[in-house]
Amino acid sequence: MEICTNCIQPNTRPGIYFNEEGVCGACLWGEEKNKIDWDLRCKELQDIALWAKKNSKGDYDCTIGVSGGKDSTKQAITARDKLDLNCLLVNCEPENITDIGRKNIENLKNLGFDVVTIRPNPNVMKRLIRYDFFEHLNPVKATEFALYSSTYIIAEKFKIPLIIQGETQVLTLGTRLISAGQVQDALNVDQNMRTLSQGWQEYQNVDGIKKRDLFLFRYNKENLKELGIKGIWLQYYLKEWSYRGNAEFSKKYGLTVRENFNPKDIGTYVDFSALDSDLNHVNQMLKYIKFGFGFCMDHACYDIRDGHITRNEAMNLVKNYDGKCSEEYIKKFCNYVEITIDKFWDTANSFRGPMWSKNEDNEWVNEYWNKIKEN
Repeated sequence: MEICTNCIQPNTRPGIYFNEEGVCGACLWGEEKNKIDWDLRCKELQDIALWAKKNSKGDYDCTIGVSGGKDSTKQAITARDKLDLNCLLVNCEPENITDIGRKNIENLKNLGFDVVTIRPNPNVMKRLIRYDFFEHLNPVKATEFALYSSTYIIAEKFKIPLIIQGETQVLTLGTRLISAGQVQDALNVDQNMRTLSQGWQEYQNVDGIKKRDLFLFRYNKENLKELGIKGIWLQYYLKEWSYRGNAEFSKKYGLTVRENFNPKDIGTYVDFSALDSDLNHVNQMLKYIKFGFGFCMDHACYDIRDGHITRNEAMNLVKNYDGKCSEEYIKKFCNYVEITIDKFWDTANSFRGPMWSKNEDNEWVNEYWNKIKEN
């Protein structure tokens, strides 16, 4: 395992790239941001908003997928108050939504928006989450299909001309070696969206699931293009788009964050991330097992790039918190998918990446990360 020479992002992230100096794609995007003519980008965004209002065939100019969290609150307020767009918000309710999650989506509604709330068949979702846990060690995979596709479906059915998304992993995580300009058109370029529009087919005949059960897990990109619907990433156009910046912005509009929490329970020191479902904490621990990094690594890298912490401080945070998860959340997940704790750990350990080995006490140790920290 190698890590970025600027932040500490590892090369075990699927799709990540590094330049010849060992700098990851996310840090390279951070450098590119300093060269962008943001006034021009703002003008481009205003032109898109005018286009959307001109081409609206109904009551709504744009649609936005929202959870009520920091990014979706930023998107909704920006679209309405800065771009003068009439927005239809789409909320795909997660399984076992938390009290904070409920409070935040209600807060966003009460800020004055029309909201369509969608929840896929919970019996189907449960079977898919269970399948993805055993097949991919990624129990949130199916939820992401529904999360993204629901907004695209509503845009098509309501013939809404513009889909406004927040950020893309191409820029935030640096997972593709392309220029920022190539991600401007979210419908035509981004690989993540192409995967979401096609990958749902894996779920057919999983535990008796049929194509008709998967309507909310897929969208038709060709239909969207025929209707002239556009998709954009707001991150591409806004200089002030940032991880902590969005949280501070959204708090001013009523965002609720965690209070008095133990970072070791959720695997990170951040109080404003993944607020709507406790499944995220289990999934990030599983990501740590599979790839050698989890929530804390991601968050520490964001804070390094934005100048909030040093690289050494980030390493210490990762050492203390990355991959941690409360037994309470693990038990809750096991009860949800109806497996034993032993079955959970047998499955998780079968996916451990090459960075893991057992010490003399028969405990799993991330040897590669330990060696990197010692250098």
